[in-house]
Amino acid sequence: MKIILIGYMGSGKSTVGSKLATRLNLVFKDLDTEIEQREKMSLSALFDIKGELYFRKLEMQVVKELLDTNESFVLATGGGTPCYGDTMNSMLHTEDALVIYLRGTVNHLMNRLKNEKDKRPMLAHLNTEIQLKEWIGMHLFERSQFYNKAHHIISIDSKSVEQLVDEILEKITLK
Repeated sequence: MKIILIGYMGSGKSTVGSKLATRLNLVFKDLDTEIEQREKMSLSALFDIKGELYFRKLEMQVVKELLDTNESFVLATGGGTPCYGDTMNSMLHTEDALVIYLRGTVNHLMNRLKNEKDKRPMLAHLNTEIQLKEWIGMHLFERSQFYNKAHHIISIDSKSVEQLVDEILEKITLK
């Protein structure tokens, strides 16, 4: 089984994914880490040197390679991963894959991201909470058509990591 977590940055994909993998005794993979290891550079350096188009093509390639393996794992994707090329369709139509959207409201995501601007280059140019809120709202609107195709949608607002993992485990047993 391949469990793929999608959602906006700050939705907890890596944190929840790591705990979920531990509970299921599966390997945890973070797509950003997989790409950094392959390219031998950080994502910010990759964006600066090779550009977003190169990154998105590489991201699609790495996802497809992971989906083509016989390995079981939990994969935390990047926030934009499902929105480029045919990546979302590849994830949805892989027989042993289950795509789960960790959905947060704009306010919840803003509160999680407002103190992480230094760690998130895409947010560094946003100087006020209003700008951050508008940025997140715009992205969620643009990406919702992809995110909402997931096999399961789980609201993250006001839930602990353990509650989210439990909710995902319930969805998996219903499959």
